[in-house]
Amino acid sequence: MSAGLANSIRFDPADPRASLGGLPEAPAVFALCAADPAAEPYLSKTPSLRRRLMRFLRGPQTTEGKSEPPRTKRLQLAHMVDHIEYTVTGSEFESALCLYQASVRAFGDRAKKRLRLRPPTFLRMSVDNPYPRVYVTAKISKTAANALFGPFPSRAAAERYADEMLNLFLLRRCTEDLNPDPAFPGCVYSEMKMCLAPCYKGCSDDRYQQESADVFAFLSTRGASMLAKLEGERNAASDAMEFERAAAIHQRIQKVQAVAHLASEAVHPLAQLSGILVQPSDELDHVALFALHRGVWSGPALYSILGMRLANERSGSSSLFAHPFALEPVPLAGNPVVAGKDVLELRLEEALGTLAQLAPKSLSSQTLSDHVALFAQWFYRPATRSTGEMVFAGVDGVVPRKPLLRAISRVAARANSANPEELAKPPIQWHA
Repeated sequence: MSAGLANSIRFDPADPRASLGGLPEAPAVFALCAADPAAEPYLSKTPSLRRRLMRFLRGPQTTEGKSEPPRTKRLQLAHMVDHIEYTVTGSEFESALCLYQASVRAFGDRAKKRLRLRPPTFLRMSVDNPYPRVYVTAKISKTAANALFGPFPSRAAAERYADEMLNLFLLRRCTEDLNPDPAFPGCVYSEMKMCLAPCYKGCSDDRYQQESADVFAFLSTRGASMLAKLEGERNAASDAMEFERAAAIHQRIQKVQAVAHLASEAVHPLAQLSGILVQPSDELDHVALFALHRGVWSGPALYSILGMRLANERSGSSSLFAHPFALEPVPLAGNPVVAGKDVLELRLEEALGTLAQLAPKSLSSQTLSDHVALFAQWFYRPATRSTGEMVFAGVDGVVPRKPLLRAISRVAARANSANPEELAKPPIQWHA
């Protein structure tokens, strides 16, 4: 069975070193395949392809032409392998995405279990219910993409955010399907004035729908909608010389800000979970771009950083004002001169066009959940192990170009600083 990886080589168990000697000493995803096309491959990823396969497949050691039994308890696979497939990757994220895609091709629905992907945690608002509520879920549905907000790093984080957010509103927290009855005694939340109590007609349906719309707006904007409203009220109170009321509103603003900070930048409505992830590449003078569109990954597309420079690169600053530019070589006679800024943007548009062509046309809800799990796995990993940068799309679904170019320049600079061989090379001579 083939894993569909980019490269394939034959393996000779009698001379494993000859078979493996030409493999790159680089991060990769690999598959060890048997001669039987129906047999499942051994799939894995590694930071060093040649070294890993030498350990797996070198076979028994020999001394003076005599074979010796292996001096390790590690499983010896050499006699079972017919050929090796592999794809060289430039980053840990690319390896994870490539391994997932190869596992789906090889194992189908069992890929998620084999990779131990944790389902992502979201908040869902039951907007189809006459009396909507908010609850934590790990089930993703494409039809409910507008009412799913996340992903969160864990269920505990999602529950904490939901509890603190609901303390700012009067939305119900009960789980029953309500059949409002004035004779119903209510619950503790209605007695504490923390709910509008639609269960016993404590409010009109229109009032509850307005409260639901405010909660939905809060979740969609991570609190920005409520903050904008309160800031307008505070300014109006200050202009009217109502300073005590302005101070009270200011205290509420601080509470809202504290709740909003519990949600990371990754928390979006699933239908708006889009952006571009910039990662190092195994190709020289390139970075790899991956597109996240409504929770679905596509890519990579390569972006050339040849001639790309930061305005203040010597200072090492990552200031937002340090926009990258390109130094262009002197063109041959008769060729038009292209401005450096236009070159960077043209390259970017070409790369984004490639990503749009690579985007899958349709996916199941399970595959969508897996893709979001891969995103959450990368985004919430420890900072010491994180590589690359994510630039999220705006409300209009468009990724801002200038922040993306700055992210590309920073990722490229960090990749070069981590590669002493690149720093030792003489600089390319450019003519302005």
